[in-house]
Amino acid sequence: MVKYFTIKPTAFTWEKEIKKSRFILNMARITSENDARDFIEKINKIHYKASHNVFAYVLGDNDSIKRYSDNGEPSGTAGIPMLEVLQKNDLHDVITVVTRYFGGIKLGAGGLIRAYAGTIAEGLESIDFVERLTRLQVTISIDYKHGETLNYWLNSHNYQIIDTQYDTNVHVVVPVSEEDLTKFQSDLMNQFSGHILFDIGDETYFEIPVK
Repeated sequence: MVKYFTIKPTAFTWEKEIKKSRFILNMARITSENDARDFIEKINKIHYKASHNVFAYVLGDNDSIKRYSDNGEPSGTAGIPMLEVLQKNDLHDVITVVTRYFGGIKLGAGGLIRAYAGTIAEGLESIDFVERLTRLQVTISIDYKHGETLNYWLNSHNYQIIDTQYDTNVHVVVPVSEEDLTKFQSDLMNQFSGHILFDIGDETYFEIPVK
């Protein structure tokens, strides 16, 4: 089963100060190298007065594309440590740019590695992750009077509701793994005494928030 971790599509910014230098993390989700280049250019324009705008990004389910730049920092002290943080967190399709405004105190090679890697690592603690999983799209149809009970059951069993539509019945769409499908249907049939219908759709990608 193919799955990966990434971030929500909205761009993210986080900042810290280390020995009077400002380190500003900007992160976004990307689908191509053009996206990555556009994001880097955007940050460079915003922070054109900064000492450095260091980037690292990963693309593809298996990180088939990996790029980084030290942007004037000593070789190996910025881009590579940032890239390693992304990979250790199993993140994919993500661009990160860490901007540094030099504060007058040199950090040394070790200090720079900790600063750039730490800025991403600490920033990630405040960001929303999602996990992409391959799931069957299952539409459940049920009478209105059972709608709230169905929602409660799904939430309590950790099934994410993707969509809800209404006509003569309530139709709830949830992603279900193929190996769980039989038990999923059986449990709900028992819960609602058979007064429930299932439409099993195609296998597709769903993105589930990571708690």
